[in-house]
Amino acid sequence: MSDDTTAEADDRFVPAFAQAPYGAVLGTVAAALSAVGTAAIGALMLLIVADVIGRNFLDMPITGVSEIAARSVVAIVFLQVPAAILQKRLTRADFLVRRIEASSPKAVALIETVFCIVGAIVFALILWASWSKFTGSWGSSEFFGVQGVWTIPTWPFRGITVLGATVAVLAALYRAFEEIRSMRGAQA
Repeated sequence: MSDDTTAEADDRFVPAFAQAPYGAVLGTVAAALSAVGTAAIGALMLLIVADVIGRNFLDMPITGVSEIAARSVVAIVFLQVPAAILQKRLTRADFLVRRIEASSPKAVALIETVFCIVGAIVFALILWASWSKFTGSWGSSEFFGVQGVWTIPTWPFRGITVLGATVAVLAALYRAFEEIRSMRGAQA
């Protein structure tokens, strides 16, 4: 397999449904979440620019921008992390992985498997810790902001964390399974 073919295979994180139904559905969900996260980045940028213009040129700041930005950044991360897991684009020392892969592709597959299993555990713990906060904010109509001035409910942001962590757990487990399959295929 040439370098171009390998790079192309790595970029294609949504397999064909006929080849991997679970992977196709998971990849589609992760891609959709990532697209929503990308749109949220654009909307957040527009909101911040409008606030800066309103604040500096019109003496009319937009109320709540800092609160929305603070919550949105976390939500955006959780929207985009499942796709990053499936694409092998989480922060890593690529130069080291490539160097190890040149001498032992199996070793890299093992490292990736361990990395994905640890990631699944971490995101499962985040999910576990976030679930009660999500249900509590949903049931109590919790909000942030200043009552009477500007408020927004917290449950959508907490819900995005729960959804993103859930899909991240599934993505990490799927990738671990795929790495194990690739190690077994290399043995055959």
